[in-house]
Amino acid sequence: MSAQPVAPPVESSGADLVVVLNCGSSSIKFAVYDSGIDPLPRKALWNGKVQGIGGPSPDFGESGVEPFAIDLDAGKPYTGALALIRDRILARLAGRRVGAVAHRVVHGGSKYFKPVRVDAGVLDDLRGYIPLAPLHQPFALEAVAILLREYPRLPQVACFDTGFHHTIPKVEQILPLPWDAWERGVRRYGFHGLSYAYMATALPERHGDAARGRTIVAHLGSGASLCAMRDLQSVATTMGFSALDGLMMGTRTGALDPGAVIYLMEIEKLSLEDVGQMLYHRSGLLGVSGISSEPRVIVKHEDEEGEAGERARIALALYVRRIVREIGAMAAVLGGLDMLVFTAGVGEHNAFIRERVCRDLAFLGVELEEAANEANAAVISAPGSRVLVAVEPTNEEWIAARQALAAIA
Repeated sequence: MSAQPVAPPVESSGADLVVVLNCGSSSIKFAVYDSGIDPLPRKALWNGKVQGIGGPSPDFGESGVEPFAIDLDAGKPYTGALALIRDRILARLAGRRVGAVAHRVVHGGSKYFKPVRVDAGVLDDLRGYIPLAPLHQPFALEAVAILLREYPRLPQVACFDTGFHHTIPKVEQILPLPWDAWERGVRRYGFHGLSYAYMATALPERHGDAARGRTIVAHLGSGASLCAMRDLQSVATTMGFSALDGLMMGTRTGALDPGAVIYLMEIEKLSLEDVGQMLYHRSGLLGVSGISSEPRVIVKHEDEEGEAGERARIALALYVRRIVREIGAMAAVLGGLDMLVFTAGVGEHNAFIRERVCRDLAFLGVELEEAANEANAAVISAPGSRVLVAVEPTNEEWIAARQALAAIA
């Protein structure tokens, strides 16, 4: 491993710290919070991430330290990444103690919707949901298992992305399959719940009672979904049984005719593994454009001639169309629209995506203020807009830290 820059010291109250881990298939993000301050600060003491796990050039970065290249064991790169994060955190404790670890766990199934302290039994239950969230669930649970072995007395809390959607009505949960599928737990769960839980806290603070009406939040990142809220509770969402449903995403399909999957397997003879790889990793913006999973990269090719330009244009047009169509569906469920909120990486930073979406929502009374949109302002709608349009940075880590503290109190 190359020489590692030394992280600067951080100040805290001297009380216990809460570590939040957000584990994906190729990256692990972490944040450290000071639980001795009440209310819990929304800004972490420090945070960082390992990215490129399993790839040729992984790197690590944290607060006060520029990303630097790291070497990970090719046989167990994920274990090595977790060990690096553990060592970096331990090096900055300065005599303090980690009081709890909060894990973002994507799927809690039909059994878990409130944050829960994880023991061996809970861990076994959660492993049963790995097929429903293969990009995240196994990696979060691997981190839990390692820490259970190394620090058996350290409280670990699973915070579920499905939990926020526990309020959606039964008619939204049921899939049009035989009834016994519902009884076995095959239903619409919804995801990105930690992000939406933060919106339910932050939006009324910034916008008052306007946020309590008919609100749609667009969480647009590498994964993407919409949540229709009424009185800050989820009443409908675009992701369903798995994190493949709903909006077109960076590498995932979003909603797809199941007949296409049957065709790929029956006629084109793709294996189950091949189809899974296609739907999760080779579709979406990347699959259509052939360029990238990132809208900001694709848009640079829109003016090119030939196939590259055509595919770039159609990829972004399809991405926007799917967002607009699903917002229309959510507005129908809500009986109208009072507030539209953009969050997550694409939603917070890609003004041109917001502009294109809102342009096509003019029929709902959406009108943007161009300068505010370009500046990623908190409110980007024009004064005469019938719908308040906002940009609100999400803070899933803070929600997880707060939930963990409540679970072990």
